[in-house]
Parts: sequence; structure tokens; C-alpha cells
Amino acid sequence: MPYLSVAKRGYVSQASLIEVVNAILHKLKSGCQWHQLPVGHLFGEVVLSWNAVYHHFRKWCRLGEWQTMFASIIRKYRHLLDMSVTHIDGSHTPAVKGGECAEYQGRKKRKTTNSLYISDRQGLPLAISEPQKGNHSDLYEIKARVDELVVQLQNSGLKTDGLFNNADAGFDAKEFRRALNEYGIIANICPNPRNAEPKEDYLFDEELYKERFVIERTNAWMDGFRSILTRFDTSVSSWKGWNYLAFAVVFLNKIHKSQKFK
Repeated sequence: MPYLSVAKRGYVSQASLIEVVNAILHKLKSGCQWHQLPVGHLFGEVVLSWNAVYHHFRKWCRLGEWQTMFASIIRKYRHLLDMSVTHIDGSHTPAVKGGECAEYQGRKKRKTTNSLYISDRQGLPLAISEPQKGNHSDLYEIKARVDELVVQLQNSGLKTDGLFNNADAGFDAKEFRRALNEYGIIANICPNPRNAEPKEDYLFDEELYKERFVIERTNAWMDGFRSILTRFDTSVSSWKGWNYLAFAVVFLNKIHKSQKFK
């Protein structure tokens, strides 16, 4: 709540905004339709309609405040991150209703939205690239996608110079290596046997690459949120909002557990 804006003039919500956020979290986790939100169970004295909850969610999405919130959380807890290695992966999410940045993807045989994710060595999510239409590989406009991820890391107070980055064989391309090198990031990419480029010219540490499973585990954590397992939102701002909110939930949950057992 400290990172989300509240009304300073005009209409002010009569219900607690904490309860509003809890209702949004219920939608994130359950994936229910907006009109099926159990508002009677989610609010105390003043019960808002699902329309009011949706209004708050869309307002924070349009203002980009979910992204700002997540960046502020990382900045606050960055001392608990393990940035000795980062991991990157792509995700093609089915877009049931189509909408912005959604297109038919042959491999999935349906409309999808593609984004790249990056995590630290523990698998804690750090950033997501701008959603793209799904009819392409993860290397589509990779320079722009890397730029977006790095800007988000820098806005969160994280440095990229000297970072190691694990990536699977789908990222074995000169463009990707070049994009990482511009920011001082050292690529550790599994060689793609279908790539004719000579592999002896590139660093590849097999032991380091074995740790890449953590970002697959992160994707599994994200799949626990039904609102992002399948995309029903037609606007990009809402889709990004759900992802940043899920990132924040996963991040805070894992940080809390690590602190609890120390």
C-alpha cells in the first residue's frame, strides 16, 4: 500500500484500500471473473462492488504503479538478493480473448503473448520485458527486450556490470550475446546444436548452467496465479499489472520465509 497512489481530491473510497488490494489479490490467485468476486467475504464494514475493485485495479495499471511498487520493493530488499548469477527465460501465454500484443502462434496452436523474465540466483523474479505478439521465437527483437530488462534492473537499484546470465539453447545467437555485452553481462548460453556458429569461441560453464532450473521453478510459481496462467485481459497495461503484482507476491513470500528460518 505505501507504493500505490490514493485519491487526493474528488471521490475517495469509503472502504479500506487494503481490502481493495486483498480483493485484487483474490482475483490474481483464483482467476475468477470480475463479476464473480466474493466481495461480501472480502470486505468488512463497507462492501464495495466488483466494479469499484476493477476501477482501482485499472487506475493503478494505467498509471504504471504496479511496476513502480515492485521496483520499490526490490530496492528495499536488494541486500537479500543473490546477483552472482541471473537467469533468463521466455514465456508464451495463451491469450484467450486476443487483444493488444496477442497473435496466433503455430507451436501453441492458439493466440499467445510472449515476454522474457529474469531472476536472481535464488529464482526471485526481477523484471519482465514488454509483451510481444506471440508468432515468433524468444529472440524476436532481442536487443530491445534486453534493454527493457536492464532498465528495470537499474531502476530497482541493481547493477549489471559483471553479471553472469544463464540462458537455454533458444538464446544461442550473436544478437543476444552482443546485447548482453553492451551492459557488461557475461552470457552463459547452452550451445544450440542446430546453430552452425563455432562454439569454441564462447564461454560455457556446464556446472553453472545446471542452476538454470531455478527460473523454471519460478515459472512454476507464477503458474500458481490463474490470472496470468491464461491471459483474459485484452489490454497490455492490465497484463503487465498482473505480472508485477504476482512478482511482488512471490518475492515477498520467499523473502519472508528466508528471514523466518534464519
